[in-house]
Amino acid sequence: MNSSNLSLSTRLHSLVIFRSLLQDPVVKELERLFSSNGNTPTELVDAWSGFCSQLFAHTVNWSDYLLNRITESENIYVLACCKNDVSPTLQNCLKWELDFLQELSQFSGEEIVSQMQFDFPLPRWECSQIDFHQEYSHYLQQLSQKGYGIFAQYSFFTVKDGALCPVKYPDCQTLQELSGYERERQQVIDNTEALLKGAPAANVLLYGDAGTGKSSTVKAVAAAFAPKGLRLIEVKKSQLYQIPSLVDSLANNPLKFILFIDDLSFSTNDDDFAALKAILEGSVSGRTSNLVVYATSNRRHLIKETLSDRQGDDIHLADTMQELMSLSARFGLTITYSRPDKDAYLSIVHDLARLYEVDMEQTQLDTRAEAHAIRHGGRSPRVAKQFIQSLKTQHHT
Repeated sequence: MNSSNLSLSTRLHSLVIFRSLLQDPVVKELERLFSSNGNTPTELVDAWSGFCSQLFAHTVNWSDYLLNRITESENIYVLACCKNDVSPTLQNCLKWELDFLQELSQFSGEEIVSQMQFDFPLPRWECSQIDFHQEYSHYLQQLSQKGYGIFAQYSFFTVKDGALCPVKYPDCQTLQELSGYERERQQVIDNTEALLKGAPAANVLLYGDAGTGKSSTVKAVAAAFAPKGLRLIEVKKSQLYQIPSLVDSLANNPLKFILFIDDLSFSTNDDDFAALKAILEGSVSGRTSNLVVYATSNRRHLIKETLSDRQGDDIHLADTMQELMSLSARFGLTITYSRPDKDAYLSIVHDLARLYEVDMEQTQLDTRAEAHAIRHGGRSPRVAKQFIQSLKTQHHT
């Protein structure tokens, strides 16, 4: 290893703020290349090509790759920024490391290539002149929109073993694909915009018949506002007891979050009832201002109540039932999605037909749409979409 490469390799291991780079596959291959000088030609070529192979899987530009890795890094400096607690020591450390990383981003391998004499060409990567200080400063200014770490890469999450798990390929509609229920959807949009602006935002219960677009509304809104700093975390009812600690961990995050619970209902002896109540009311330290709960349900009062429940042996039965039935009232906003009448249903069909470019005379379209609804459980936006998609499928077969 020559002195220049030795210096870069040694300084790479001095990183503190961006220490996670040492675990990056591309950087690991770069280290192997640094240490390959003096080895056999085969070992040298193998290290060179190994670095190119790892880098080219993402980009051919080494400078761009390195900048992307540091701006996606969840590190001690970013976390300190979120808490408004950046010390002079940490500030100086950032300056030193960005100086080095900018220098490292210009590594082209020229010194290594000049020592090689092969009768075949080696792949070459690109480098760009980038001001790492300016770019990182710009990134920090956009933390509330772009996020850091895993939140900078993904917008939709689920929960597994109490930890966030990114959804790499979310299947969600856009707002433009939704038809009907404009007034109801606008309430969700307005509440979400209030959350993003830091204004008081309500927990929302979307209640109504199956297939009316409650879940699609939430996911479409989350997708639409993701570029403005919104992230969606979908949880199952059985996971609610894991959520309070997760919510507390997000309290200082500059992004905004929707905790989404789909198809929510409880039985009267359900232990998850208390967990949801705690989430809606907030922790002992107060409700987290960057998170709201959006839930959908086919039941207005969320409780699967039977006659035997009303005739139970609880001494304070009336109080118990009142507590159970009042859970929906703990949502600040309840939005009702009713099954559409014929005119509303056909209006949705017409909108979807235009969206999917279905060319059919309207009278025939309406007749077939009504027949489809009768065969599939009644009118709803879901049935309308299934009908239009079936027409597209028939057209292509």
